[in-house]
Amino acid sequence: MRLLRAIAIVALLAVAAYGGYRLFASRPQTPNSAIAVYYCKTDGESLAKWVVSVNPNATDTKSMAFYAVAQTLAGPPAETTAIRFPAGTVVRSVDASGPTAVVDLGGTIATEQSGSFAESGEFKALVWTLTSLPGVTAVQIKVDGARVPSLPGGHLELDEPLTRQSW
Repeated sequence: MRLLRAIAIVALLAVAAYGGYRLFASRPQTPNSAIAVYYCKTDGESLAKWVVSVNPNATDTKSMAFYAVAQTLAGPPAETTAIRFPAGTVVRSVDASGPTAVVDLGGTIATEQSGSFAESGEFKALVWTLTSLPGVTAVQIKVDGARVPSLPGGHLELDEPLTRQSW
């Protein structure tokens, strides 16, 4: 009788341990647990994407869009050859409440005079990243809170929203 009771207790503990493991350790992935972030390769044409994890609690569009822009500005892993935003470029705000996301950038992007090749690659990556989010079809760029016709280099027109078809 003691042996039977001991086996029952061990079995009960094993079931409880397995249930606790399934409940706490292996949470299922939610649809918004990762986002695609694009970068432009150094040929200026090809795009590549990498998938980055997001905080599972940040499921609202605003948080996802801000994080997506921040990751795009940060660029791909250091060992990856890609066109990157100038160091010191920051995201001030992102409004993705409608089909056109409005991105306000600041920092060195406001004064950096990159060439047309770099500007095109930088913003192509940003537009493809944001338009991969549900409901976003275009991206309007602001610099330090204001709509600008172009960056200081004057190569890429920013006075109208950019779409994937802009390239």
